[in-house]
Amino acid sequence: MTVVQSAGVAAGAPPVPGRRRRRHRYSDRSGYLFAAPAMVLASVFSLLPLALAFVYSFAEIAPLSGRISWVGFDNYTQMLTDGTFYRSLVNTVIFTVLVVPVSMGLGLALAVLLNSVMPARKLFRTIIYLPLVISGVAVGLIGTFFFNETIGVVNKLLAAVALPGVPWQSSGVPAFASVIIVTLWIRVGFTMIIYLAGLQAVPVELQEAAQVEGASGWQRFRHITFPLLGPSTFFLLVMSVIYSFQVFDIVFVLTNGGPGAATEVLGTYAYKTAFGAARDQGYGAAIGVVIFFFTLIFTVIQWRTNRTRDEVA
Repeated sequence: MTVVQSAGVAAGAPPVPGRRRRRHRYSDRSGYLFAAPAMVLASVFSLLPLALAFVYSFAEIAPLSGRISWVGFDNYTQMLTDGTFYRSLVNTVIFTVLVVPVSMGLGLALAVLLNSVMPARKLFRTIIYLPLVISGVAVGLIGTFFFNETIGVVNKLLAAVALPGVPWQSSGVPAFASVIIVTLWIRVGFTMIIYLAGLQAVPVELQEAAQVEGASGWQRFRHITFPLLGPSTFFLLVMSVIYSFQVFDIVFVLTNGGPGAATEVLGTYAYKTAFGAARDQGYGAAIGVVIFFFTLIFTVIQWRTNRTRDEVA
């Protein structure tokens, strides 16, 4: 009897339930171990600073001694009468409204172009994506090289064709335009790559069937390609809005929020408030918390809208 049972187990009998449970527990533990380094980094560099910013937003911190005095909601009520905060908020919204659709439109157009059969496709993809690899500070410095009023490349080219130079640093609208142009230079490569991945996932059979039925190229793109790019569009919309509300490095290096507060955004204003001459870190933390909640509310709304759309479909 024992020999027969042993032969049955060796021939592929189902494993013992206790052994299966032990194997599952070991798999669960190994998954946690693999995820632990990323969780620790996220906790130390993301969750902990976010929690401290939320706590400090209810306090007033002495610049020299570091003494903390709890002031409740005073930092938040101060925003209601802060003209610079409103100007920064409006500038951030305008920046988002201009950058997000333009970067997504240009990225989609470039993705469609570079997804077709054309020479040197890989080279053009690399050139367009390359600015995203460079740090934001370096890109801001490159922007100052182009948009400086006196020695900038753009004004020198205008002078070469007998046209007046543009006051990139001394006038609000040109300064804001320079920030948007440099930002688009960075973001277009990111949107192009995401849309390019989405385009390559579109089934070729659908395109061929529509072409056989007589659909034009625009009709195939409008009714087949673009709807199938919905997940890519949703991802880019959320990520682009989050980036626009948290933009800091390009504005800080290129214009430092000037002239005046013409290009001041929430990120630069929070930094100047917390680490500038005032050293009002409690109020700066409150501005950071407001930025977080703006992006969180937008992300939740977009997520619920996208989920509802998918369920209806």
